[in-house]
Amino acid sequence: MTKEHRIVIVGGGAGGLELATKLGDRFGSKKGAAKKVSVILVDKNRTHLWKPKLHEVAAGSMDLADQELDYNAQAHWHHFSFRLGELADIDRVNRQIQVAPFYDDSGELVTPQQTIHYDTLIMSIGSLTNDFGTPGVEQYAQRLESLVDAKRFHLRLINACLRAQAQTQPLAPHQLQVVIIGAGATGVELAAELHRTTRAIISFGMDRVNPEKDLKVILIEAAPKILPALSAKISAAAEKLLMDLGVEVMTGAKVQQIQANRVYLSDGVEIPAELIVWAAGVKAPDFLKGIGGLETNHANQLLVLPTLQTTLDPQIFAMGDCAACPWPQANQGKGGIVPPRAQAAHQQASHLFSQIKQIIDRKPLKPYQYRDFGSLVSLGEYSSVGSMMGGLIGGSLMVEGLFAKLMYISLYKLHQLALHGWVKVFLDTISRLIHRRTHSIVKLH
Repeated sequence: MTKEHRIVIVGGGAGGLELATKLGDRFGSKKGAAKKVSVILVDKNRTHLWKPKLHEVAAGSMDLADQELDYNAQAHWHHFSFRLGELADIDRVNRQIQVAPFYDDSGELVTPQQTIHYDTLIMSIGSLTNDFGTPGVEQYAQRLESLVDAKRFHLRLINACLRAQAQTQPLAPHQLQVVIIGAGATGVELAAELHRTTRAIISFGMDRVNPEKDLKVILIEAAPKILPALSAKISAAAEKLLMDLGVEVMTGAKVQQIQANRVYLSDGVEIPAELIVWAAGVKAPDFLKGIGGLETNHANQLLVLPTLQTTLDPQIFAMGDCAACPWPQANQGKGGIVPPRAQAAHQQASHLFSQIKQIIDRKPLKPYQYRDFGSLVSLGEYSSVGSMMGGLIGGSLMVEGLFAKLMYISLYKLHQLALHGWVKVFLDTISRLIHRRTHSIVKLH
């Protein structure tokens, strides 16, 4: 028998889960001597949700029962193994990783510390927001980095509305005000989604709350325009749509400090708020800084070669938001790194899958080349804005409205196709269309 090659993927986000699924389908169903590859996926969560959908969970417009995917079930269906726990360390000498013990909400041990051997290690851990050391963020601001964060924000939103409905005294200045700090894709999409869902929540018997007068969403951005990474034309269109929805947009506004129910700007302006969301900045998790002696940058991203191999170890790869992958074509030929987008993780997963035989045989690999298909930002149920085919025509084709919304939805469908195949996705889509006609458009608990 040929020695089995063990591939370990750390992180079950868009790229990691897609790659594990494809590898499992290719190698996992083989038996005995024919099986030369085993695939193990490691993640600190039990379930997967496409991260660009977190704002919908937070706003209450997504039913998790329909969209959440259990890692154990996916592993069973697609012939790979799943291990629950958070990466603690990498032992490059012995080619093994340490996975920390996992405890449930009551503090009871679920899985002990694990040591997992690898022949090829693929890091796909994703990214977090960056608070840049701003005082008060940890104590008083919500983040939208995980499903737990999104659920917690939604519950606080529902409770805020119920509290306002039940009280007899006038609303305090901060009540039912939501401040979102950071007008990148997450902040803009959350602001637009909240406009619809908060009004839907109020319509279910909360007659003491006036949605036009009492509910307010404020979006704060330190840069001169919202969606700083996109063109001025797209930014202006998105800002107009947000303002038409009643969202207050503040650009060129730097947050100096956050306190309980208060946001303080550097120019002395004080903004009251019952819910504060921090959606600014992007960085990889802090524990990646120098993990296993690997090279990282200022944002804790692992430095990789064009082949996605880490600079100091050819047996360790990194992809997605946690990888600083060279992008020579960026910035008019001045070079840069691949942006932290779901489309990049999807492309990198497909690239590594195409190179898997070369990886196993320790043969030269083809470099990965990022293809920029543009960016789309959702602005509610029926509208989106962004650019299409940005890498091919210079980002000059701007799209908005219903067409852009359909393109935005198609990105998620591509992710689902990679995980489930077209038959299941087609039947599931039909089922959801029927389901929407018989259920509330907003989650009320």
